[in-house]
Amino acid sequence: MYKRIDPKEVTTGVLHSYLLGAIAPRPIAFASTIDKEGKVNLSPFSFFNVFGANPPILIFSPARRGRDNTVKHSYENVLEVPEVTINIVDYAMVQQMSLASTEYPKGVNEFVKAGLTEIASEKVKPPRVADAPASFECKVLQVIPTGIEGGAGNLIICEVVLVHIANRVLDGNGKIDPFKLDAVARMGGDWYCRANGDALFTVPKPLEKIGIGIDQLPDEIRLSKVLTGNELAMLANIEGLPLAKHFSSDANIHLQVKGLLEKQLIAEAWGLLSIR
Repeated sequence: MYKRIDPKEVTTGVLHSYLLGAIAPRPIAFASTIDKEGKVNLSPFSFFNVFGANPPILIFSPARRGRDNTVKHSYENVLEVPEVTINIVDYAMVQQMSLASTEYPKGVNEFVKAGLTEIASEKVKPPRVADAPASFECKVLQVIPTGIEGGAGNLIICEVVLVHIANRVLDGNGKIDPFKLDAVARMGGDWYCRANGDALFTVPKPLEKIGIGIDQLPDEIRLSKVLTGNELAMLANIEGLPLAKHFSSDANIHLQVKGLLEKQLIAEAWGLLSIR
């Protein structure tokens, strides 16, 4: 059973809560902007992501306020000065980021209010957050309003012109280590999540080989009452079935296979399933 929600039959606030509760976790753009008088604004937005690498494009959306249909200072600023620095939020600064989201009067510098350190950008006017693990200096290419009523988005399409990655979050190969990055993301309401510890796991990408697919698994495995869809997909991400007279349908064997798959021991799992 599912709860059925027609956007035309509920208030914007109710729909907003379901959208943000379900479409999660969302990365956070801690956006630094500047107005034509040179006054800095810093505000977080979770309507945000990366949309290309050539050219490198980031998009975030300061939506119109649902309660009174007013717009955010960040939106006003990029219309005056079409530049932005987007900073990534880690766990060490999540409370400061939240404080910066307070609706201070226009002209108030949230860097100061939140106790964050400004550092001059090199190619754009808005400063970077020195405390951030990564920052992206961007030129605003286009601003696209998606509507004129409260709750409507304003897509700010940005091209990255310079990237800053803190050495402290890099591994020995110069790549970003997700454990060192310790990023946070938005859920619904007051909820956040932290991308660290047991929350992080790997899933091998099926790029270099073509998996046989669940439909090609032997019935003894495909119709298992023990193995889940996720576990069957792990077994199906191989290029060909192992050589075997037949495959085990024994529930006890499948329980042992489940344990191996939890450790991503795919070959060992197939070895247990294969009867030669």
